[in-house]
Amino acid sequence: MELDITYTFDNSTDNMSEESGDFDLDFQEPCGRVLSSEFNKIFLPTVYGIIFFLGVIGNGLVVVVMGYQKKVKTMTDKYRLHLSVADLLFVLTLPFWAVDAAKSWYFGGFLCVSVHMIYTVNLYSSVLILAFISLDRYLAVVRATNSQATRKLLASRVIYVGVWLPAAVLTVPDLVFARVQDKGSSNFHFFDESMETGDSRIICQRIYPQETSLIWTVVFRFQHILVGFILPGLVILVCYCIIIAKLSQGAKGQALKKKALKTTVILILCFFSCWLPYCVGIFLDNLMMLNVVSQSCELQQAVETWISITEALAYFHCCLNPILYAFLGVKFKKSAKSALTAGSRSSQKVTLMTKKRGQISSVSTESESSSVLSS
Repeated sequence: MELDITYTFDNSTDNMSEESGDFDLDFQEPCGRVLSSEFNKIFLPTVYGIIFFLGVIGNGLVVVVMGYQKKVKTMTDKYRLHLSVADLLFVLTLPFWAVDAAKSWYFGGFLCVSVHMIYTVNLYSSVLILAFISLDRYLAVVRATNSQATRKLLASRVIYVGVWLPAAVLTVPDLVFARVQDKGSSNFHFFDESMETGDSRIICQRIYPQETSLIWTVVFRFQHILVGFILPGLVILVCYCIIIAKLSQGAKGQALKKKALKTTVILILCFFSCWLPYCVGIFLDNLMMLNVVSQSCELQQAVETWISITEALAYFHCCLNPILYAFLGVKFKKSAKSALTAGSRSSQKVTLMTKKRGQISSVSTESESSSVLSS
């Protein structure tokens, strides 16, 4: 299951018989499709199931704790809630893709379009929110004295224009092109590594017109790399590098600064470790599709397997987000424990909601450091 990989049949080419069901892909005939398909039928459902289980528990707990507190009082809390909602909605689409990878698409046309749109909006929004969090941490640590108004504006209003609106706009191709189709009766041309000749299977994919299929596929893949990785990655890298330089100065609060530096490095490494391999894979596949890189069966099989594995690694980042941005905060863990243990006792809920702000306000991994350096 890949957001930006599209597939078509070509029933009109001269070198394809109607009875055989073979493809003409306008370059070398694909090889190793059956092997790739069998690998995906086992690997993808297994990994998607694990990500779904961990993601629902982690992000669901964050949403429950935030809702239990009733009021989101800090910018950190607001970003954490946005991020957990995005990740939670994203992992809720994975069971559909797991069934699709293992067997076929059984859920009809409406759910095909809906799941594609939910998948896309939350895939992009979660990555863009991480960029906003890094920008907020930069303002809190480096611009501590005069950044409060800007931080409030970013967390309360700009995030909708800078995150949710672009993510929603990027679902337009899903609305236009996503559809259900029996792959045995298609008049379009697909690049589907999971398809096997002679196998009747319902698919839910973005289906582009035959004459422009390659162009659409390449354009949307480059869009995914640019908007989903390069732009937010640059913001994250620049902001956190400046934060590291700032925290490395001076001798005051060295123990807390060392912890903050360690956490900041972990955040950077986790983001790029999860997303960089996948983006490299689809970038290389794009170059092969454009004939910039010469193709071979061995290289094609290796790239397809690499994309399947690194795609799952990239999605696993939504399971790490609750740990990196919530559970490492000491006060958040206290709030979570209180919320879970007070579920059956309404009196404890009243007590939790009337605590002082400092007791109920959860602290992110970065804000633990910035609390010493800024308000």
